[in-house]
Amino acid sequence: MTALPHIQYFLGANAPTGFYSLYDHLLAPEEARAIYILKGGPGCGKSTLMRKVGAWAQEAGLETEYILCSGDPDSLDAVILPGIPAAIVDGTAPQGVVP
Repeated sequence: MTALPHIQYFLGANAPTGFYSLYDHLLAPEEARAIYILKGGPGCGKSTLMRKVGAWAQEAGLETEYILCSGDPDSLDAVILPGIPAAIVDGTAPQGVVP
């Protein structure tokens, strides 16, 4: 199976007036099959888990979108799988994604 391309982008930014967020445009809840929200402190493995999910999705040939953390682009804020549609999201501040 040929893997679809993946993309990486930001949905938030640290601006002079504070954190600017577009996370409400992440994935429409009424259209989503699943949105998994991860909560936990720094270094507990949220980004690692999201990277593993993204790698699995790419190996399975699924379109994969990586949402990078604006404060630390080496970390992830979310992985979106538009073809399912589903997402796994870091729900800690400042993203503030809640069920």
